[in-house]
Amino acid sequence: MIRLQQVNLHLGTKDILQQADLTVHDGHKLAIVGANGAGKSTLFKLLLNELVPDQGELYLPKNWRIAHMAQEVAASDKSALDYVLDGHHEFRRIQRAIEQAEQSQDDLALANLHGEFELIHGYQVPQLGQTMLAGLGFKQEQISEPVSAFSGGWRMRLNLAKALIMPSDLLLLDEPTNHLDLDASLWLESFLQRYRGTLLLISHDRDFIDSVVDGIVHLYQLKTNLYSGNYGDFERRRAERLAQQQSLYEQQQTQIAHIESFIERFKAKASKAKQAQSRVKALERMERIAPAHVDSEFHFEFPNAEKYSDPLLSLQQAEIGYGKSVQLSAVNLTLRPGDRIGLLGANGAGKSTLIKAIVSELPLMSGDSIAGEYLSVGYFAQHQVDELDLSLTPAEHLQQLMPEASDQKIRNFLGGFGFHGDQALEVCDKFSGGELARLALARIAWLKPNFLILDEPTNHLDLDMRHALTLALQNYEGAIVVVSHDRHLLANTVDQFYLVHQGKVSEFDGDLEDYRAFIKISDDAQETKTESSKAVVNSAEAKKDKKRREAEIRKQLSPLKKNVDKLEAQVESLQDQLNELEQQLADTGLYEAANKDTLQKVLSQQAQAKSDLDETEALWMEALEEMEALEEQLSS
Repeated sequence: MIRLQQVNLHLGTKDILQQADLTVHDGHKLAIVGANGAGKSTLFKLLLNELVPDQGELYLPKNWRIAHMAQEVAASDKSALDYVLDGHHEFRRIQRAIEQAEQSQDDLALANLHGEFELIHGYQVPQLGQTMLAGLGFKQEQISEPVSAFSGGWRMRLNLAKALIMPSDLLLLDEPTNHLDLDASLWLESFLQRYRGTLLLISHDRDFIDSVVDGIVHLYQLKTNLYSGNYGDFERRRAERLAQQQSLYEQQQTQIAHIESFIERFKAKASKAKQAQSRVKALERMERIAPAHVDSEFHFEFPNAEKYSDPLLSLQQAEIGYGKSVQLSAVNLTLRPGDRIGLLGANGAGKSTLIKAIVSELPLMSGDSIAGEYLSVGYFAQHQVDELDLSLTPAEHLQQLMPEASDQKIRNFLGGFGFHGDQALEVCDKFSGGELARLALARIAWLKPNFLILDEPTNHLDLDMRHALTLALQNYEGAIVVVSHDRHLLANTVDQFYLVHQGKVSEFDGDLEDYRAFIKISDDAQETKTESSKAVVNSAEAKKDKKRREAEIRKQLSPLKKNVDKLEAQVESLQDQLNELEQQLADTGLYEAANKDTLQKVLSQQAQAKSDLDETEALWMEALEEMEALEEQLSS
């Protein structure tokens, strides 16, 4: 059990917790939520003993094994698999001890260590590491590549696998889905549902939270408030609390009236039917949860363009790829105003390749790309965020795009994206990843595009900003293409899905639950297809185990054979000695009265030789049987 009792904590001049109380029972799975800077990551540092409370008590069982996902990883020549296996400390400890025992030829220690290895299922750990890497999107050939060969996002996946492979009583995960695609997020969700320890999770992915946790810890006004249930339950209960405390519910009623007006105006028009239906869904959802966001600092929209082409863009029989390698073939895709499309597909299937072709960053290898006369694309991807000029202020970024805009208009616009007051005039070099992502979105919205392409737009965004983004997209009248691991965003902003799979792009007939089923069917088919290769892998592992055991047996045999040879030589020597004494006793002259003392001496030597021979022969037979038993194991 974890217990915080009347805990106070401040960092510098900033208070983080004041008289905070929290009890987490064994086996509970809780999401830690709160505004940026509320202290979510700081709470993890408390639990990891990297910080200590200024006042109050923090209780954590001393014998608990704590696994946590590191936020950085240095370049390394270790292979991806070896790096992940380092997370299983007991596995590595026993491995090192076995190597030392082998070098010192300590057979007894070796036997004990192999017993320990069996208890932790040590022979299965490398296969477990491979399974985890595959689930997180690594291809088979990538697991032997050095860590230094991977980009920052992929190294974060390695850190995640390294935390998951460690047997733990408490698992701390800080934004684990930030660098994952949808398929990897679904795999992680399934893994955490089966996890038997206590889980504390910081995440801004509400559908992921809902699928994994049984409680919410909300950091708010320096307190830790525990809610049972998932995020949806928390949101409704918090909404009730907010509604009782203040009279800001009118904001929601205004939004409802606006959406109802849209539905009433356009529900009878075929060209707007999909959008009207989307607003119906938004209305249903807003009635449940929107009051929880009345205190959000984010209120923005994507202004609708003044001109549209229909269609906006068409790809016809397009072949898309790199160099001479075709990744996608026979792609036919027509995008019209009002289309709201989510792209599905495994990592490496070609989603980003398709997007690059749509925005003309990647020329078609063949086929046609036909852009409408008034096509205006707003494209969000991580590299756009990375390429922002950090020497400029947010206001200067927008001023560059539209020099004629007034300062007040720019500052009003930036306020909706959370850049209030003087922050709009601060240089961006100190901004967080979330702030830079918000600025990149603001730049896109500022230009009023009629076609939005969003590639993982929610990375680094907190829950309030994700909610604001969802609402803004719901009210946008242009075309949208979204790639995201955030299922809540997809479910509430797109009307149809396209699947990028096995070199083809096709409309996916179903929703996200159908896609989850599709992944499982695909995984099962792949498992069946690779069963023989797995058998080969298992066979290879078995051969390795056999060779290991044979090596151990040979090490035991070596001193045993020496002992058998030594005892055999002693038996032969004693037998020769006994034969010589018996020849002496065969001489009749030895029995004359004059040789009485000599006879007694020879008889005494004969008795001793027989005794020594019997004893040595028994030891030799025993050693011989032990050696033969080991040799039999070696040959079986």
